[in-house]
Amino acid sequence: MTDIAIKDLYTWCSIPYQELENHPARRTPFRLCRDSAEMGAIMARELADEIKTHNAQGEPTRAIIPCGPACWYKPFTALVNAERVSLKNLVVFHMDECLDWQGREIPLGHPYSFRGFMIEQFYNPVDPELAVPEENRVWARPHLIPEIEARIAEAPIDITYGGWGQDGHIAYNQARRHPFSKITVDDVRNSTVRVQDNNLDTIMALAQRTFGAAYQFVPPMSVTLGVKECLSAKKVRLFSDTGAWKATALRVALFSDVTPEYPITLLQEHPDALITATVVTATHPISEHPEWDLGVK
Repeated sequence: MTDIAIKDLYTWCSIPYQELENHPARRTPFRLCRDSAEMGAIMARELADEIKTHNAQGEPTRAIIPCGPACWYKPFTALVNAERVSLKNLVVFHMDECLDWQGREIPLGHPYSFRGFMIEQFYNPVDPELAVPEENRVWARPHLIPEIEARIAEAPIDITYGGWGQDGHIAYNQARRHPFSKITVDDVRNSTVRVQDNNLDTIMALAQRTFGAAYQFVPPMSVTLGVKECLSAKKVRLFSDTGAWKATALRVALFSDVTPEYPITLLQEHPDALITATVVTATHPISEHPEWDLGVK
């Protein structure tokens, strides 16, 4: 297991966001966006073009799709409807889902019901003549784990869309913090679809983001595709526009060796991966305050 040295972390966090795209020490391709609107337009256009390419070749498009960032659903569904992009041959593998403390599904109206959100934002706005068939919507649900594994194994995944968490988790592949169950980089690399407890720091980050720090309302468990499934795609595209709580994980993704502390560092091993962030997400507070003495220079 590789632990990140605090001096290295300070160095990475001190880099001005303007220097990230072309930094000589960067390990993973990176693209900077102005804001959420630009990111949403890019995500919509690139996925629509991927689908159109496969449609033209008479092939299905097999995609792993996240719940978020929210900026791209409206542009994507509007583009699909305007350009009459058929989603009939799109197979969607949903990345993850939140669960209650007993590992059961939460109500569709819960703010962290990814299935409820995707039905309303990703599926319902599309013209029924163009829509993804119900049988091609592969939801992350505990009782469907064997089916998910089998369907992913049928053929290669064409593209993975996603974001990342405060600890660089891809889907819900968080850094494992259990004191009696340490894991290696290989364990993370080969992780597969599963049900798990969520980390306390993930719960607190989501509580602060959504519930005024009322952690009691954050679902404490999840079902997730593994890193192995997510990174099996021919292309991997991760995006974030949610600001400071993603900034450190971004710097680690771009500059660190591979480490189970931050699963996102495994992107550097992928032949066609790209991380995209808005200016507000790429700007680290430490880079804005060179006068701070954190005792690590």
